[in-house]
Amino acid sequence: MSGSLNITAATVDPALLDLPWSIPLETWPEETIAALPKGISRHVVRFVNLSGYVVAIKETSAELARKEYDMLRTLQRLDIPCVEPVAVITNRTSASGEPLESVLVTRHLRFSLPYRAIYSQSLRPETATRLVDALAVLLVRLHIIGFFWGDVSLSNTLFRRDAGAFAAYLVDAETGQLYDGLSNGQRENDLEIARINIAGELLDLQAGGRLAEDIDPVEISNGIVAQYRTLWKELTGSEEFDQSERWRINQRVERLNDLGFDIEELAIKTDETGTTVRIQPKVVDAGHHSRRLLRLTGLDAQENQARRLLNDLDSYRAAFDKQDSDEEVVAHEWAARVFEPVIRAIPKDLKGKLEPAEIFHQLLDHRWYMSQNEGRDIPLAEAVSSYVDTVLRHRRDEATIIDPPTGTFTLPVPIVDEDDWRSKV
Repeated sequence: MSGSLNITAATVDPALLDLPWSIPLETWPEETIAALPKGISRHVVRFVNLSGYVVAIKETSAELARKEYDMLRTLQRLDIPCVEPVAVITNRTSASGEPLESVLVTRHLRFSLPYRAIYSQSLRPETATRLVDALAVLLVRLHIIGFFWGDVSLSNTLFRRDAGAFAAYLVDAETGQLYDGLSNGQRENDLEIARINIAGELLDLQAGGRLAEDIDPVEISNGIVAQYRTLWKELTGSEEFDQSERWRINQRVERLNDLGFDIEELAIKTDETGTTVRIQPKVVDAGHHSRRLLRLTGLDAQENQARRLLNDLDSYRAAFDKQDSDEEVVAHEWAARVFEPVIRAIPKDLKGKLEPAEIFHQLLDHRWYMSQNEGRDIPLAEAVSSYVDTVLRHRRDEATIIDPPTGTFTLPVPIVDEDDWRSKV
């Protein structure tokens, strides 16, 4: 390799040095490329296997690569859902000494997909709406911390399944700027960019025959504006009420918790007569249910997944009459006797299909439908075997590769004793 390669990274993986940096990214040999679905990008992007994980490598200018690397690190520190920056590599040259573009290396977000790969055949109306809703939540979170995106789109976002919904992650921060706060004009600008880009992306799918006929791309794209405004008002809007209705303070907090947000600070003021109370959230953090599940069990899950697991934990407490027992003790018992045995029962060759929390959520749905169809309580072990064979085995792998080879699952499932558990709920 000619020239002096420069690598900027918080922690350098020596395996980076083994990649063919003297060759333009577009012509890298197939043996270095990981087979993963890609979104649309203005840059050349390749997925590469590196030290047991997958990275995305994007060719761009040195200035833009460094700017985006720094921005992604900042967003991570602010707990914003985004891809993890790995390194910036500059001073690339070919074997003949010709300069090559610099690259930004980010870690591939496991179990995530670009919007075009969510459905390989046709994007259904309800799925398109859920994707846009997830993007609206991400945009609100970014605006709350003062981040102006400048290129809001489905293509610049990755999506993870989240208990029937989706969680959105920022992928491309190249055009982003962080301010102390955003003006209404800046927020409206981002919203208009989102509306136009989403309409264009869905029209592109429609032209390719990958959009259901009853989907109106413009109507779906307008949905992000409506969803954003509703959520923004709930998270940041002020509310006035009579002092005799002080219960509305707790009601506001509970509504925000239901949306998956916590209030760290609440401004409460009364008028000069003391008869009217005005409240306004000042610091709002996303991840209410995720943080509670992590605190109780050590399990890290998406927000809706966490909500579903916590509901199952509550059912477990009720089944064993443990409502008065220490919450953390019962939570660890539930994790050890219910959640972990289910995940261990998943065959090794199928574990890359979905995140463990998403598998558990889908299993609960599958068991419920089985019970409804057969008119009886379905033992959890039976539900696991049925789910693995009839649902999970036929899913596309969302962790690393597409359509991996699979084996056969015939062994008995080691699970909590049915006499003690699921028959009671």
